[in-house]
Amino acid sequence: EVRLVQSGGGSVQAGGSLSISCAAYGYIPIKHCMAWFRQAPGKEREGVAFIDTDGSTTYADSVKGRFTISQDNNRNTLFMQMNELRPEDTALYYCAADPCFYGPGREEPDFRYWGQGTQVIVSS
Repeated sequence: EVRLVQSGGGSVQAGGSLSISCAAYGYIPIKHCMAWFRQAPGKEREGVAFIDTDGSTTYADSVKGRFTISQDNNRNTLFMQMNELRPEDTALYYCAADPCFYGPGREEPDFRYWGQGTQVIVSS
């Protein structure tokens, strides 16, 4: 069983920066995909950034150029650096992982392992 443990996040004023991380414990294939999702109050969970099995990255338009997703060399820890934060980035952020045997994951059902969530609050 894979367990994802998140850390980081917090509160910041608009324009500031925060980082969040997610450590994976347990067996997961070396080639796997990981992602960050977020859920704002009253809204559905949405995908923010993705790393595919080949290491390529994809971002939602809303965060492109401001957020950077990355992994450590072992690909067991996922990071996201968030710059130029905006109040609309306020949400509970979740990391997700999956072997992605059948292709890159982009939606919630594509990921079988989830972190516990980390709060990010951006004040104006």
